[in-house]
Amino acid sequence: MVFNSILRDKDGPPFEPTKQPDFFPDLNLDHVIGAITEPKQEYNLNPFFWFPLRDTETIRYRQVVMQDLENETVMEGIKASAEKMSLVRRYLAMAEELDFDYHKKGWILEAARVYCDTVTKLARHLTHVPLRSQGLAAFRDYLKHYIQSPAFRSLATESQHVKEALAEVRYCVIIQSGKFRVKRYEGEGEYSSEVEKTFEKFKQSDARDYLTKVPERSGMSHIEAKILEFVARLYPEPFAALDQFCRQHIPFLDETIQAFDREIQFYVAYLDFIADLKRQGLPFCYPELHATGKETYVHDGFDLALAHARRDSDQAIVLNDFSLQGPERILVVTGPNQGGKTTFARMFGQLHYLASLGCPVPARKARLFVFDHIFTHFERKEDIRHLRGKLEDDLIRIRDILVRATPDSIIILNEIFSSTTVQDALFLSKEIMGRLMDLDVLGVWVTFLDELASLSEKTVSMVALVDSHDPSTRTFKIVRRPADGLAYALSLARKHNLTYEQIKERVR
Repeated sequence: MVFNSILRDKDGPPFEPTKQPDFFPDLNLDHVIGAITEPKQEYNLNPFFWFPLRDTETIRYRQVVMQDLENETVMEGIKASAEKMSLVRRYLAMAEELDFDYHKKGWILEAARVYCDTVTKLARHLTHVPLRSQGLAAFRDYLKHYIQSPAFRSLATESQHVKEALAEVRYCVIIQSGKFRVKRYEGEGEYSSEVEKTFEKFKQSDARDYLTKVPERSGMSHIEAKILEFVARLYPEPFAALDQFCRQHIPFLDETIQAFDREIQFYVAYLDFIADLKRQGLPFCYPELHATGKETYVHDGFDLALAHARRDSDQAIVLNDFSLQGPERILVVTGPNQGGKTTFARMFGQLHYLASLGCPVPARKARLFVFDHIFTHFERKEDIRHLRGKLEDDLIRIRDILVRATPDSIIILNEIFSSTTVQDALFLSKEIMGRLMDLDVLGVWVTFLDELASLSEKTVSMVALVDSHDPSTRTFKIVRRPADGLAYALSLARKHNLTYEQIKERVR
């Protein structure tokens, strides 16, 4: 039976990029994905998180798998299986490093037994839990056929028989005058218990324990290996069976099961990551996705990187909304510095990107667009290696974005042209905004230029609010309203008695 992948419902190009997308640092997604994958380093999950999807059917395929795994019973079985499969890999890796033949084969046999037991239990577990997802249901069917296959049944039966035969081996090691010899066990008594019994009557108090704990190790000394060689000569049948088992069944790991064991950790890692945030009351949802219509909305969204950074803090995470309807395409965010504008822009990008992976997104409800690429332009320090000023660097970077962007792209700009005059910044910004509107892209533009917010029916003004009683206090709420930078400046001046009327009154 054929099973493609738990990450996609059909054949497609491999999603194994070798580096993260360029926009990750700007959106703090490098921190988010790093925190998600750090506990699962043995699986190399980063490439799965570096490959956004454009196919809404595949994204939906992943969403339903995620929803199945939110069932604690389903997740427990998957995690138990993963622990055992990790043990199998450790046994096989250890066997590769061992020097002595039967020692190596013994660990391979143990790995095979754990593997057979794990696969059988996982098949049984998935049979007895409710599954809605096409992915997990198809893998369950694959396992049912696999454990009934002649190859697997032979592996399971013979590994058990060989293990039982080896467990019956009994032998004695006789050490004398710096030499040893090995013989079959013939019912000899175990003298240590008899010695203890004889001297029990002389015991006056608990004796000090002089036993030394020998550290456990996976290796075998040359003396132990020689003893094992002699034992194999004494009992040739079970060791010949071990030889035959290894010749017939190495390698024994099924490629489909190995791929599933790695890919399923994409879901497990993400759900584990957001579990603490959900317990703190932060909302997550499976967004409605569209590859054509560009109407979008988010209710109670938040920056996932910020929430993770504050997970052990008492600071509350502020939730924000946004929407784009009809011809609206670009959110223009204005307001005071340190008011949450950049965090809002990052949230916009994070929501779209995480949705493209098939993950639940940090919001209570959302409808999002399936993009082809995300482009970001955030302020950077001047780099002496480029031998160009900040304004030139801004223009070169924005030109590269405009050349590569398509109508299906998302563009996020944050405080560009801050190094030039207001007149020049406004002229350049209007030119760029015109290009973006011609492209019909979705995006966010954080700016100090209020004029951009009302430039066209395609722009939507969003403003970072301050406390109405104390303009120096940020609320970190971003709301849909006309840009009011002058009103903010006036309220701030009024607080510090610096309005024209207040100054004039003092002078008088």
